[in-house]
Amino acid sequence: MDGNIVGLVAVIMVFGIPMAAMYTFYRVRKLRSEERLAAIARGVDVPMQPELSEAARSRRSGILLVSGAIGYIATFVLIGHYEPDATIAATFGAIPLAVGIGFFIDHALIRRDARAH
Repeated sequence: MDGNIVGLVAVIMVFGIPMAAMYTFYRVRKLRSEERLAAIARGVDVPMQPELSEAARSRRSGILLVSGAIGYIATFVLIGHYEPDATIAATFGAIPLAVGIGFFIDHALIRRDARAH
């Protein structure tokens, strides 16, 4: 019975967490739009926030992924001192680390192309 419950909880979390994140993103965006429209209706000048450039988005994604990967790896390496099998989990930190480095490379290529033109 325990295995079935664990599997059910895992499936619910795999589908539930992304759905909750999408709903939260939708609600926050809707609330910001409603707030902006209400301010405009009252005659308040609402400055628009500039969109980030593609290079800035790549740089931000790279920073977040690399720092998250380093934290993940460090956590499991520290746990590995007490539980040797945990160091295996640390190797999975290479995935977001590689993606983050890819975003840094994308950022550098975008900046290089912008300077060339």
